[in-house]
Amino acid sequence: MSRQSNRTADNKKMNSELFTLTYGALVTQLCKDYENDEEVNKQLDKFISLSLFHRGYNIGVRLIEDFLARSSVGRCQDFRETADVIAKVAFKMYLGITPSVTNWSPAGDEFSLILENNPLVDFVELPDNHNALIYSNLLCGVLRGALEMVQMAVDVRFAQDTLRGDNVTEIRMKFIKRIEENLPAGDE
Repeated sequence: MSRQSNRTADNKKMNSELFTLTYGALVTQLCKDYENDEEVNKQLDKFISLSLFHRGYNIGVRLIEDFLARSSVGRCQDFRETADVIAKVAFKMYLGITPSVTNWSPAGDEFSLILENNPLVDFVELPDNHNALIYSNLLCGVLRGALEMVQMAVDVRFAQDTLRGDNVTEIRMKFIKRIEENLPAGDE
């Protein structure tokens, strides 16, 4: 029994490492294809269509369906509850980590996710000529796309990144508005 449990854990670690290495190869190719880091950052946020991947935003759009089907999470009542679900359920389910939710704005419409360990940056060292690259910008597109599918418009950006010399990786999320569903006339 314990041998089977270890095998499952080893498979998850292998899958995680394979994803990390594949993602690294993709970022490397984007750096070769685009002239500057700002354009690479935009492409990572959108995540250009490839046979194995869809845009980061589109990954989020598709991932929310899987998340809702696999988790027992219901509709969140407010942005604070949404933040807790993102950190404690979604990140744990898909990346195997649980970021801290902190630095709430006084209005309660903005917070930070602090990642002590970002699995996307395992085996990564940024070259000196790519100091403006936001290597894990895919995460911003995924979060934005997933939340739009549950009628939340948010701004998501990296505030700190260990790859750029910061002590932690910080993703800043700001609630913009609740998206009203527009049904075609007669489909109410």
